[in-house]
Parts: sequence; structure tokens; C-alpha cells
Amino acid sequence: MNYRMIGRINALILLIEGFFMIPALIFSLVDRDFAVTKGFLITMGAIVVFAGILLLLSRKAKRGFYAREGLVCVGIGWILISLFGSCPYWISGQIPNFANALFESVSGLTTTGASIVPAVENLARAINYWRCFTHWLGGMGVLVFLLAVAPIGEQSEGFTMHLLRAESPGPSVGKLVPRMRRTAAILYIIYILLTLLDFLFLVCGEMPAFDALCTSFATAGTGGFGIKNDSIAGYSPYIQNVCTVFMLLFGVNFSCYYLILLRQVKNVLKDEEFRLYWGVVIASTALITFNLFRAATYTTFGETLRHSAFQVSSIITTTGFATTNFDLWPTFSKAILLFLMTIGACAGSTGGGFKFARVLLIFKALGRNIRQLLHPNSVKVIHVNGRQVDEKTISNTNAFLVAYVVILISSFLLLCIDHISVLTGFTAVLACLNNVGPGLDAVGPACNYAGLSIFSKIVLIIDMLAGRLEIFPILILFSRRTWKKY
Repeated sequence: MNYRMIGRINALILLIEGFFMIPALIFSLVDRDFAVTKGFLITMGAIVVFAGILLLLSRKAKRGFYAREGLVCVGIGWILISLFGSCPYWISGQIPNFANALFESVSGLTTTGASIVPAVENLARAINYWRCFTHWLGGMGVLVFLLAVAPIGEQSEGFTMHLLRAESPGPSVGKLVPRMRRTAAILYIIYILLTLLDFLFLVCGEMPAFDALCTSFATAGTGGFGIKNDSIAGYSPYIQNVCTVFMLLFGVNFSCYYLILLRQVKNVLKDEEFRLYWGVVIASTALITFNLFRAATYTTFGETLRHSAFQVSSIITTTGFATTNFDLWPTFSKAILLFLMTIGACAGSTGGGFKFARVLLIFKALGRNIRQLLHPNSVKVIHVNGRQVDEKTISNTNAFLVAYVVILISSFLLLCIDHISVLTGFTAVLACLNNVGPGLDAVGPACNYAGLSIFSKIVLIIDMLAGRLEIFPILILFSRRTWKKY
């Protein structure tokens, strides 16, 4: 295990996090909120000291870096940025309970959007900015940003590939261009441009600039932290529609945007995951609209369609924004949202969930197994977008499914120890493991997670980290084999 290189990378990750706290610090200075200013200054100072110690201990680090180091580095790195990210909430007194501050920090960075804050309007402007910005930072991934701007992997493409694979969502991670560092840079450029475009559309709808900034951060990261207690419900239909469109855009695999820039639109339209994603969005919106209109939940068809489309895009991309209390919707509509909550968005997007790419592979593998039962001597291979999928990817997808189900059931049983309702416990775990945010019942869109015990919050913190990092970088930290010398 290359501990020195792991320490060096994590030191750089923390320094990046500290650097991104500067705008929040400026907001606190402008507002003369000295308690919040103290919180950010102490946190940034602690980051510099801790990162400096790590850099000192990791001098002359060897560049030998393999899959195991990549997974461990990502797992430890996300735990560290979550811990330090919670310090401004706690030190400033905005969230005086450290367990709650850590929950809010993890929820922000993992783009879950599950909050324990009873009234976000009462939070300082700098704290609200930091909450929403953690979505943006965690959406594409802090390690992807590090690879895009730092020359740490120049001497070894395997070095950068192991880190990118460990942090990026999806059953497989490929290159857009021959060099992984340039791939990371392209991803972040697309990410920044889409965020800027979202911000401009929101401002054109007469949304206050600060609100638009925070909302665009939360939308881009598919996180869902709002700066209003009613989330997006209080804004105009235009702004709600803009959020609907951009949530869906950020749920698309970012490689599709790169292909569009290369004018390969036909390849994007032929992409099986892309077509399945939009097909499910359209079908789900139509079914929920029909169900709500038939139940006369809203007064007009236009209003029904707007709320249906918004909540479908919010849940399927695991953003978690809300324009209405969908916990009051008919059972059929809520069942569809639970289904979407599990699937999530596309691989290679900022959305969470199981991912459409894995759903495709599982159904294709199921079809192959059925054909082999009928024709035992036949040899069948699985193709996606005309390319053969190797058996290792299929095996990893199956392993992910098993781990996902085990974590889901185990976490649900642990939450039931606190004597909460079955619907609350199950949807809380489902929402946190898939990085969605709001669940149903006591953790629905009109409620929050503040009422849960510290034990339940710790379980959900682990679920949020496992969901954002695709399970394995967190599980591997608990394996004794990880720390053995070979």
C-alpha cells in the first residue's frame, strides 16, 4: 500500500476544499457575520495545518499506484472532506450539534440533499452558499477536479485511471481522449458551461442573483439543497420549468455532450442508455400526469403536467428539489417515484442511483441466461451500442447489485431499531443510498431528517457516502485484506 502517495493526494484534496471556502468567507465578511467568519477561518486554518502535515509525511512518495490504492484514496478522501466540510456549520453555531453538521456536510458533498435544518432561511448567507456549493463540488467529484488541474498523474496514465474509476459513477469508466487528465478537464469544462447556462436562464426569469447562483449549483450537482424552506415551490412556473430542463440535462452521461461538440449527434441518438433514460422520463411523466389529473389533485392540466415533469426530473436525476408535497399524491404516482428513485440517472452524469447503464446490462444478461437455458450449447455475448461488453464488467455489475441490496436491507433493519415507521425507514435508506434526499412519510418533501436519532443519522451518512462512491470505495475500507501487505 502506497501510504505516502495516498497522503499526498488527500492533502491536495483538502487544500482544494479550503480554497473553495474563500467565496463563502467573503460572503460572511460582507454580511459582517463574525461568528460565521470565525467558523470558516478556523476550518481553513485547520485544513492548512493538517494538509501540511500530510505533505510533510508524504515527501518522496513513490508513484506506484494501483486499483487498491485508488479505492482507498477515494474512500478516505471523501471522509476527510466531509469532516472538514462540516466544521463551518458546527464552529459558527449555525448547526450546533456536530452529528447534525456532519450529516449536512455529507448530504451536501454526496449531492443527496437530505437536510436536518428546520428553517434554511434562518441560516447565514455564507452558510447557505457553502451548503449549495458542496453539491457542485461533489457532483462531478473533487478528485476529478484535482486530476483536471494538478499534474500529479502525468508520469502514469494508470495512476489517473485508478482514481477516476474509483470516484466516477457507472459500471465502467472510459476516456474521451487518449489522456485521462485531459478527459477530466473536458468533463469539468462541460460541467462549468452547463452550470453557467443554467444560472443565466434563472436570472433571465428574474430570480435574485444569489438565489440563482445557489440553485444552479444545486441543480448542476443534482443535489437539491434549497435556500427556501419550500424548495422551488415559491418561484415562478418559468423558473420551475428551467430547473426541470436542467435537472434532466445534468442526468445525461457527459460523454454525450462531448460527442455533440464533435458533431456526432447521430451517435448520441443511437446510445441505448440515452434513449432508455428519456423514454422512462417521458413515460413516467405521462403516467403521473394522467393519475394526478384523474384524481383532480391540481386545478388545471398545465399545472398537473408542470408538477409531474418537475418531480419526475427531480427524482430520476436524484436532485431532490420539490415544487409540491408529493407525499400527498395518489399511491400509483408515489410508486412510480420510488421506482425512479432506485434507478437514478445515467452513468457518467452527476446523478446518483443504480444507473441506467447497469439496468441495461442486468436485463441483457438476464436475456442471455434465458437463451442459454433454451440453447445450452450456444455462446452468447452481450453488446451495448454495438460494442461487446466484457465479462468482467458484467460480473462487477452483478456484484454491485448484490452489495446494493445487502446495504439497503441492512440499513433498513438498523433504522427500524429506532421504532420509526416502515415507510419512513425504507424510503430514508432508499433516498440516502441513491443520493436523492427526500423520501416519504416523516422524511418526505415537507419534512426533514432532524427527527431521526444520532444512530440512524450515522447509518444514513454511511449510506450516502456508499451511494455517491458506488459502494466499493467505502466497503473496501472495512476489509482486512485491504490493509494486508502483498
